[in-house]
Amino acid sequence: MRDMRRVLGKLVGLAAVIGASALAGCASNDLTTAINTDPPEKMYAEADAAMSAGKFEDAAKKFEDLDRSHPYSPEARRAIVLAAYSYYKAGKTPEAVASAERYTVMHPGTKDAALAHHIIASSYFDDIKGPNRDQTATKKALEQLKIIQARYPDSEYAKTAENRIRICEDTLAAQEMEVGRYYLKQSNYAGAINRFKTVVSDYQTTAHVEEALMRLTESYMALGVVNEAQTAAAVLGHNFPESKWYKQAYALLQDGGVAPREDGESWISKAWKSMPKLGLGGPL
Repeated sequence: MRDMRRVLGKLVGLAAVIGASALAGCASNDLTTAINTDPPEKMYAEADAAMSAGKFEDAAKKFEDLDRSHPYSPEARRAIVLAAYSYYKAGKTPEAVASAERYTVMHPGTKDAALAHHIIASSYFDDIKGPNRDQTATKKALEQLKIIQARYPDSEYAKTAENRIRICEDTLAAQEMEVGRYYLKQSNYAGAINRFKTVVSDYQTTAHVEEALMRLTESYMALGVVNEAQTAAAVLGHNFPESKWYKQAYALLQDGGVAPREDGESWISKAWKSMPKLGLGGPL
């Protein structure tokens, strides 16, 4: 019995040694497979050729292979952002964002950082939905676009960012207006005011601000907060005197026996004066 136990023990030990050797062999093979021994300049040329031929997903994988195999080569850094670009062109948005974000973390402030932020912004911008849908992509796109505008104002992506910022802000303002109008119909005046307040505070350069000021006049009059209603109408009239929304706001106040009058301590007046106006009639 004791001899049998010895034999079994030896067999178990032998099996463990064989298993460990097999695992080591597999790991060695995986490592060999993962590391491409071609020179980095050759790998870069092959990836670039695939990208030029429109084989974007193949190019992205080749750029990633270069970065993985020669992480300290001069070609590796640019390979990360070109992998992101290739994934974006291939329609692989999550992969494009992940690769571009990796570049911005590892190489912030470099020449290609603007491109990396542009890729992230474009990926989210392409996913923007209408104002009655979820606006997560719009907010993420806007965040990246503002980074480009602030950090890389002289880059080739700055003008595109400026135009897209307007679109993002208009979409976000439109959503706030939709929800605000819904609350107004439900006589939820506090909820409506919060939505219209966001438009006046954050999206003053959009076309929606005129209606937002009128809706604030309407909501505040319904609540009996007359001074705020008067201020909303006064700001509206000063900046958009020919607006149809001003005519409606003025009529609402008239029906209540009052006229537009600005209260300098109102949040509306303070919010409006704190923002630079772009062709909207100038500050009060």
